Amino acid sequence: MRIPPRVLTVAGSDSGGGAGIQADLKTMLALGTHGMSVVTAVTAQNSLGVQGAWELPAEAVRAQFRSIVDDIGVQAVKTGMLASPELVRTVARLLAGVDAPVVVDPVGVSKHGDRLLAAEALESVRERLLPTATVATPNLDEVAELTGVKVTDEDGMREAARAILAYGPRWALIKGGHLPGAPVDLLSDGREEHWFRGARHDNRHTHGTGCTLASAIAAHLAKGLDVPQAVGAAKAYVTGAIAAGFPLGAGIGPVDHAWQWG
Repeated sequence: MRIPPRVLTVAGSDSGGGAGIQADLKTMLALGTHGMSVVTAVTAQNSLGVQGAWELPAEAVRAQFRSIVDDIGVQAVKTGMLASPELVRTVARLLAGVDAPVVVDPVGVSKHGDRLLAAEALESVRERLLPTATVATPNLDEVAELTGVKVTDEDGMREAARAILAYGPRWALIKGGHLPGAPVDLLSDGREEHWFRGARHDNRHTHGTGCTLASAIAAHLAKGLDVPQAVGAAKAYVTGAIAAGFPLGAGIGPVDHAWQWG
């Protein structure tokens, strides 16, 4: 009997189903892996924004993680919303004992502009979480918060990658989707550069894009791809999901995680 690769997401719940744990698990299923979850926070969230957020105690996060890793095991881990310094430190300690690739999505603000990471947790992300990452996947706003580097063009993405890599991840994927023009991302380990370019789709329904990309990278790493291959395959999946994004509620709808299934 075939056992699919096992991927763990450590992140917050999105009650609207477009981002967070829900997006992660949908992505993992769509890409042929077995998704598992450690819930770090519960949000009241819909297409209009985040109406409330409640983080779980560190002990609850630790117990979920140990329950999964000690029995089932993992072949890749993805982290998302870690709201407080205590949760960041807790998860970083847990990840240090895992022999599997780790994708860190340093979630700071939701698609709607709602803050999901306390300002006082930034230092813990820099000093404790980023060093555990096989790949860190910040967008340009998160780069600015973590490093002070404000990117306005492609050359600035190189500076951003260097600044993120200085905190210890093996690879940095700088997501340039907020720049004008066609979207471009830069993957770098300080020696190699891989540029990923695509068309910009005329579709405002992009909720969950960052979570989906990070989870897709983790899924492909669990399947045995190297980092540049995993990022390339994940980008192709996310591009299709964005093109198929659909309206939901009165605001910004989600990407379509099942777009490949027609």
